[in-house]
Amino acid sequence: QVQLVESGGGLVQAGGSLRLSCAASGRTSGAYDMGWFRQAPGKERDFVAAISWSVGDTYYADSVKGRFTISRDNAKNTMYLQMNSLKPEDTANYYCAARFRIGGNLYRPDGYDYWGQGTQVTVSS
Repeated sequence: QVQLVESGGGLVQAGGSLRLSCAASGRTSGAYDMGWFRQAPGKERDFVAAISWSVGDTYYADSVKGRFTISRDNAKNTMYLQMNSLKPEDTANYYCAARFRIGGNLYRPDGYDYWGQGTQVTVSS
């Protein structure tokens, strides 16, 4: 089993920044990709960004490109999401996820094996 714990959410004004962290523990040996998703009330869980374990390839949703940066520290089993130029529409519960499988779609929630409990991000206008 793998446990994921997010932190860093909060309330920020539009145009501000937040940095989310996701710490992994448990059976984290081996290569695993990680990703961030977000879910607003009454909406589906949407892909935000992902990063591969090996070469650190990064992937972003169009809505966050140029504003958000995903990174990871494999030695610390921790992933980060730096969010700049935040907009009210970024308001959501943000979840980190990890996958140990080969293949599958890393842009979809069903492409991941483990999930954190989420951290709320609220952007006021």
